[in-house]
Amino acid sequence: MVMGDLPVETELLVLGDGPGGYATAFRAADLGLDVTLVSNEARMGGVCLLRGCIPSKALLHLAELAGGAREAADMGLDFGLDAHGPRWDLERVRHWTDGVVERLTDGLAELCERRGIQRIRGRGAFADARRLLLTDSDYSSIQFEQAIIATGSRPVAPPGIAFPAGGRIMDSSGALALADIPERLLVVGGGYVGLELGSVYAAAGSRVSVAEMADQLLPGTDADLVRPLHERLAKLFESIRLETRLESADEQGEQVQVALKGPDGDEQATFDRVLVAIGRRPNSDDLGLDAAGVELDDAGYIRVDAERRTSADNIFAIGDVAGGMQLAHKAMHEGKVAAEVVAGRPAAFDARAVPAVIYTDPQIAWCGLTEREAKAQGVEVAVSRFPWRASGRALTVGAADGLTKLLLEPETGRVLGFGAVGRGAEGLVAEAMLAVEMGAVAEDLALGIHPHPTLSETVGEAAERFLGLPTHLAPDRKRRPA
Repeated sequence: MVMGDLPVETELLVLGDGPGGYATAFRAADLGLDVTLVSNEARMGGVCLLRGCIPSKALLHLAELAGGAREAADMGLDFGLDAHGPRWDLERVRHWTDGVVERLTDGLAELCERRGIQRIRGRGAFADARRLLLTDSDYSSIQFEQAIIATGSRPVAPPGIAFPAGGRIMDSSGALALADIPERLLVVGGGYVGLELGSVYAAAGSRVSVAEMADQLLPGTDADLVRPLHERLAKLFESIRLETRLESADEQGEQVQVALKGPDGDEQATFDRVLVAIGRRPNSDDLGLDAAGVELDDAGYIRVDAERRTSADNIFAIGDVAGGMQLAHKAMHEGKVAAEVVAGRPAAFDARAVPAVIYTDPQIAWCGLTEREAKAQGVEVAVSRFPWRASGRALTVGAADGLTKLLLEPETGRVLGFGAVGRGAEGLVAEAMLAVEMGAVAEDLALGIHPHPTLSETVGEAAERFLGLPTHLAPDRKRRPA
């Protein structure tokens, strides 16, 4: 009998080992369940760790350092840079980012082993609601009692456009490979992926153009948060084309010929590379979900309830494949909820504030209710903004264009939402997330003592402004002191 003929039985099958999948498997194992983790990847971590969040943030750190070196000259600290800024040694950059990824993947593998989780490599498809068939694996099938699907998502390509390996038309994974620094790069899509990677290439010396179909960058994000970023990127990028669609892209030798359609008509242009970042679709096809009795919605996402349970009573789904905000930390939280339910504990996903961070320079972060959502839902809110030009810490780091705002219930002052744009905004959103989740009011944030001088003070000062008692701004006559 060969290994593939041996029966594999498990109490809980977890399909996918990205942040959602491994967090699910770890929590389930810690709760005493027998867990088998299946993935077609050689290393753990999924797209986020291997070809997404982690390597992109490593490169964005370098881009921030490069930008900081240029800004330092205006502050009197001259590194002797030429017109192109710091020189990027791509081989050493790739070696460094690969080392970061390797260290994290090795750590996950060790944690998996210590918890006694069985890892099986292969592609899985359900034969029914209790059995998974495997291909490209040492095993043929897995018999399970319950399963949690965490297969994530993949980039969307416009009709007629593909992402050939090593080609000049790239998806985010291709861009992160950093094969070279193209002289001219077109980024199709003004969402967070396109802007983050575009910022990296611009910092490395590329002339970057962005084409976005909507009337603003980061569609769906509050306009006052996007404005400072747009102004900064307008100086960093060669051009930003809003309300512009990519009609075609044709790779010709070492260049890409593109056709764009915008407010001023059609345009033909040539770029050295094109990055397409217009969204992602769920990895729900080819999983045999029909055979398992798992229903999808019209967009291909798996339907789930608050427990993350699908239409098949013993099968759950979490993360990108189940829809909602496509964020690693949301998937991890959902996975822990599902694991608790599988273990027989009461649990549900009912988060009031899922924080989001865009790692451009300046960063944008928000959680809870946004102004756009409040308007769409007809929810009355009071918005209290604190401009960073009144923050001593912001001025010392050259971030006077930043902004912190709170969305509050007008009568009670309960914190409903938060937004910030500026360097280090990622460090402010956690306090606001806790305030929203705990049902805190403006007084709670205002009376909390924030260290001075820090950017965290801007959260307290925004609350003080709502109460009519700001320290570093003139009082708003429209507000009545509490």
